Amino acid sequence: MLELAGIIILGILAQWVAWRLKLPAILPLILIGLMVGPFSTLYTVDGSKLIEPIWNGDNGLFPGEGLYYFVSLAISIILFEGGLTLKRSEIRSIGPVITKLITLGSVTTFFGAALAAYFLFGLSWQLCFLFSALIIVTGPTVITPILRNIPLKKDVSAILKWEGILIDPIGALAAVLVYEFISVGEGQAYTMTALVEFGKILLFGFTFGFTFAHALTFLIKKSFIPHYLLNVVTLSVVLGVFVMSDVFAHESGLLAVVVMGMVMGNTNLPNIKELLYFKESLSILLISILFILLAANINIADLELIYTWKTVALFLSIVLLIRPLGVFLSSIGSNLKLNEKLFISWVGPRGIVAAGIASLFGSKLLSRGEPGAEYITPLVFMIVLGTVLLNATTARLFAKLIGVFLKKSEGILILGASKASRLIGSYLHQNDRHVVLIDNNQSNIDKANKLGLEAISANIYSDSLTDNIELSDIGYLMALTGNSDINKYAINKFQDIFGENGSFRLVDADEMSDPENNPKEGLFSHTVDFIKLTEASRKYPAIHEIKLHDTEHYEGLIEITKADADIVPLFLKNPEGDIEIITAFSKDFTDIKEGYKLVYLGKIFPSESQEKESVKEIS
Repeated sequence: MLELAGIIILGILAQWVAWRLKLPAILPLILIGLMVGPFSTLYTVDGSKLIEPIWNGDNGLFPGEGLYYFVSLAISIILFEGGLTLKRSEIRSIGPVITKLITLGSVTTFFGAALAAYFLFGLSWQLCFLFSALIIVTGPTVITPILRNIPLKKDVSAILKWEGILIDPIGALAAVLVYEFISVGEGQAYTMTALVEFGKILLFGFTFGFTFAHALTFLIKKSFIPHYLLNVVTLSVVLGVFVMSDVFAHESGLLAVVVMGMVMGNTNLPNIKELLYFKESLSILLISILFILLAANINIADLELIYTWKTVALFLSIVLLIRPLGVFLSSIGSNLKLNEKLFISWVGPRGIVAAGIASLFGSKLLSRGEPGAEYITPLVFMIVLGTVLLNATTARLFAKLIGVFLKKSEGILILGASKASRLIGSYLHQNDRHVVLIDNNQSNIDKANKLGLEAISANIYSDSLTDNIELSDIGYLMALTGNSDINKYAINKFQDIFGENGSFRLVDADEMSDPENNPKEGLFSHTVDFIKLTEASRKYPAIHEIKLHDTEHYEGLIEITKADADIVPLFLKNPEGDIEIITAFSKDFTDIKEGYKLVYLGKIFPSESQEKESVKEIS
């Protein structure tokens, strides 16, 4: 009882430490597992492990093959959750570099790592390809914490993010297929019998996954499952599919749950987000338990097995040769610069799926007496720990050394995607600023996307925004919703994360009536609230630029906007094209010269004859 409770407590503690230190959770989890497992034999009185996952006479948690069964079921749930995140629409919309990375890059890793393992360790080709298939995956759970606080160009962050998301289920599927191809032949994987068995695994895996995904989707849509039972029924169906598929074709269960997750993730399921949240929470708990157990199950003898120069050579060949080769081949003909290719090559930490499946397959093959199977688990764990440690400690420094680190975050996050927000976002986007609009109204998001704007459907009360590494270049925050409480909350919560250069919000009715006490984060003018902004954008949906002569001219125009409900001042644009946000302290600009422009929304100034340019919303 003490050991089981200790594993759960240590696992959640490791998750919290990882969040606090902005590290991938797999790092403290595996380190804790090693400390209470193999390393504990070095300091305990009787030389036993503090936690012994497998019962060995006097102590242990799981009798017989109990650990193997628990790991199998846990991995099936984790892979199902990974499959849910893979969307066809996301694959269609990703750039050619990401497409090549998850195809050509994966093939490069698959063959390159297999060759390296074969010539360095002399393992069989089957095991070498299993090892290489396992280390294809990177995964968002290891990429996101490493890059979260590194300001990067959006394209670089997006490539790393989507590679991790898309390659997770693909890499898992590749590893499952290779393992099953090895296992069906029992040492004779190239016989006709083995090929027939392998075909049965593919047939039943795909059939069960596809069929039960559609059946469960039908039951959910027709409300045959009450809302409060939705998550637990889905969990039971996943476990049932895993077990039943294995009964019909041994070792086909993992393939079935991956396919089931992919199919359900691409159906128009009304409760998909809720299902994802539940599976994500369950996966965190399982991962916390799983990796302490798996690391603790490793023996000192396993670590001594890879305590050799060959391990270092294998690690360096994967990090310094195979990964860069895959990235450079995948980016041929792209707009990526050399330093950006080098950074993407450097950041390739292996993740949770690799370590979990490696332990599962390694123990299975070892129990069958497969020659060389004892190398699989420690070698993959070494690659996982090594790449995570390397990238967690050096990614920021490496980004600075090669010049991909953004010295100033110029991106702008706009909270609210109303008509006025879309107008402002379009203007900023056309002036080469990275703009992201946030809203929980899907209609507003769709309208923004049609304008070519980057828009995210999100709830600001969740932590999903802070996990989005594509927002790492955001340095300005503009809260433009119609709810003053939400605007104030957003400023308080996100100003340190997204507002390092400035956090601004619309003033509310009380603040408008007291212009002498304008809030320092007030936007545009103390006379501009959401109602004025909305009405001006409704009647005059255009943004204009008017040339300024001097500071006095600027201040005179600002006074006009305060008296005219149909004109809203937005930005001050200098001769170099740099844009500064106008705040409620609109007279802060004191050194305006010829060549500056006032950017405003609404009707054209009535008494001005200067040349004006406008940016109109395309609706």
